[in-house]
This record gives sequence, C-alpha cells and structure tokens, in this order.
Amino acid sequence: MAKVFMRGNDAMAEAAVRGGVRFFAGYPITPQSELTEYLSWRLPEVGGSFVQGESEVASINMVYG
Repeated sequence: MAKVFMRGNDAMAEAAVRGGVRFFAGYPITPQSELTEYLSWRLPEVGGSFVQGESEVASINMVYG
C-alpha cells in the first residue's frame, strides 16, 4: 500500500467513510470546515449523503431525525 499524506481533518473524514459513515449533516464552521468540505464530495462517491444545514441547530436536528 502506498503512503498517502493528508491533513488531519481529511484523514479523519476518510477514516469515517472507510468505517461506514454514509450520512453527514453539518454547518461549516472553523475548525470543522475542512471536514465538511471533504465529506461534501467524498460521500456521494460511496453512495452516501451530505446535507449542509442552515445552522448548527438545524444540522443536529437532521442527525437526530
């Protein structure tokens, strides 16, 4: 396996995808913006869904739902 160098947030997001995460609802705020950006294009590649909420409260309600 080849070595891949990634930023910490990207590595965490990729680990979540490889671990089975297929839904993410979030609101891009620092320092989470890199995680949100990565998952916005990566989840559709594996059949998952990404939803950007209007606020932090809206996003957590989507997760609860």
